[in-house]
Amino acid sequence: MSAREMPDRRQNYRHFREITTRWMDNDVYQHVNNVVYYSFFDTAVGHYLIETGALDVEASPVIGLVAETRCQYFSSLSFPSKVHAGLRVGRLGTTSVRYEIGIFRDADDVAAAQGHFIHVYVDRATNRPVPLPDKLRHVLAPLVVDEAGIGAREG
Repeated sequence: MSAREMPDRRQNYRHFREITTRWMDNDVYQHVNNVVYYSFFDTAVGHYLIETGALDVEASPVIGLVAETRCQYFSSLSFPSKVHAGLRVGRLGTTSVRYEIGIFRDADDVAAAQGHFIHVYVDRATNRPVPLPDKLRHVLAPLVVDEAGIGAREG
């Protein structure tokens, strides 16, 4: 059995997206339901790709499909917190990207949750894997970190 990972700190991430929790995010136990964290992940990545021009949700000929996902929880969130989703790229492959996301409550420096998802990039029409477009590589390059979480800071 492996040792439990420690939560990341804000400094381990290159880009942040603020997301406001909603009343409906709380479950019957009065904390944000686990499935909502995956929505935070998707929102952080999606916004980054759209804002940098790497994704046009209606017309991009190459799109990312989730092939793997994971989330590890350290402390609970609840409405009305503000979530700060930290984003970095753990691996930039030929046809795939490993996005790593840290979820931080309000001004906390330590992640309440962290995880990843892997997008395999495919041709929109055929759903067959294709090499990452140059524009995508260009906008993700500043987010790439090594295994120790070290890499170029976003400028």
